[in-house]
Amino acid sequence: MRKLMLGCLGALALSMFVIAPSASAQSVGGCQLQGTANFSPGLSSGSQAFAYNFEGALSGCQSSESGVPTSGTVAAGKTLAEQVKNSITGATDTVAYQQPAPSGSGGCGSSTTSGTALVTWADSTQTVLSYSTTGALAAVNLSGSVVPSMTLTAVNPPAGDPTTLTITTSRFAGDSAGGALLFQPPDPTACSTAAGATVAAISGAVSLSS
Repeated sequence: MRKLMLGCLGALALSMFVIAPSASAQSVGGCQLQGTANFSPGLSSGSQAFAYNFEGALSGCQSSESGVPTSGTVAAGKTLAEQVKNSITGATDTVAYQQPAPSGSGGCGSSTTSGTALVTWADSTQTVLSYSTTGALAAVNLSGSVVPSMTLTAVNPPAGDPTTLTITTSRFAGDSAGGALLFQPPDPTACSTAAGATVAAISGAVSLSS
């Protein structure tokens, strides 16, 4: 069984959380994550439906499996600029494609969310992760699995450019995910304001195991 620890996303996160490997794990590694999440509407002391997006950088990754990249990026609900061929002009256009938006319910006191995140490793391989989270206060538990692909929708594409783009998992296919995360708004009192916590700094970890 391969086991990889990599920093990744939950709805909410604050600092590196170390997850002990199971006794049956044959390999273990880790990544540090620094990133930012944006919530709409902002998280408050009450409960409500919300959407969010996230992006962050992975660094210092280690694994006993050879060839695993030591860094990468992770994003969910973000817009990606991709080069595609226009079927009318034959030219290569740069088009903005929107990732599926994660969503949740709750507030600063407790929450549940679900979404799909895209990890792009330093060697250009990619991992698509379907996940869900449950949270109490700042602590969030994550579970999920690596899925075959993610389909993005073009934002106002020129005529002849593809209206959708599918990104396929090319690393860690079939793995399962689990983790624990925390989050920190820049203003500790934001949850008690009318606007709520609209932004949170992220750092944390999840595990991937086969």
